Amino acid sequence: MQLYHHPYSLDSQKVRLALEEKGIDYTSYHVNPITGKNLDASFFRMNPRAKLPVFQNGAHIIFNTIEILQYIERISLVSSGADDMSLSSREVVEWMQRIQQWNPEYFTLAYVPEKYRLYISKFRRRVIIARMAESPDLASAYHRKLKEAYETEDKLKNPGVVEQSKEHLVRLLDEVETKLNETTYLAGEEFTMADVMLIPLLSRLVLLDLEEEYISCRPNIADYWVLVQQRPSYKMVIGKYFNGWRRYKTLIKTWCFVRMRSLLRRY
Repeated sequence: MQLYHHPYSLDSQKVRLALEEKGIDYTSYHVNPITGKNLDASFFRMNPRAKLPVFQNGAHIIFNTIEILQYIERISLVSSGADDMSLSSREVVEWMQRIQQWNPEYFTLAYVPEKYRLYISKFRRRVIIARMAESPDLASAYHRKLKEAYETEDKLKNPGVVEQSKEHLVRLLDEVETKLNETTYLAGEEFTMADVMLIPLLSRLVLLDLEEEYISCRPNIADYWVLVQQRPSYKMVIGKYFNGWRRYKTLIKTWCFVRMRSLLRRY
């Protein structure tokens, strides 16, 4: 089994958390979307949407995050051979879908300083153009990605788009806060795939220095956040890259790579 992912990708974090929680071995391939590695022809042919993560088991390739998590559950169930194990309940799946409906893209980009965001956006557009020249048979797919890049920048100029994303997030967190008043974890007293979906979202808020505004002001979520950070899966998938000084190491490394490639005009 192979997983194409990156620590920056929320959906990648969800899948990696599930794999760690279920103890499933896999081959890891880092594909950094900021540096445009997801636009390389080899990856682009496999997934023309250029989205992460991509899960591959033999000839079976899955792009949808929730479908990947459910596939991982089935693998774990078959591998264990235990009679008392079961797949996610209807409540768990409903929470998974509810969390996945919130798109973090515009929200995240709105908190990135404009000069850095525009610099990265320009770099990625040049990567797309360079890859298009290298693989003319994929030109139409690359053109779609280029159009998406321009549309994203246009939408970020509209305050209503970001505000709508914030309102969606607040509603979701309020629902989570209410639920955690009744249970230890999101769907009961046991850790489930619903928690796997929620943890990366909370981690993104902390990375953006928004913990006070969105987490600490909700006491049940604040307690939950302290609890889940103790899990080995969290430490391996998220803490390893973003806790404390590590967040700066991860970000600076990527920024230096982009700057160097831009200066050398190597896209």
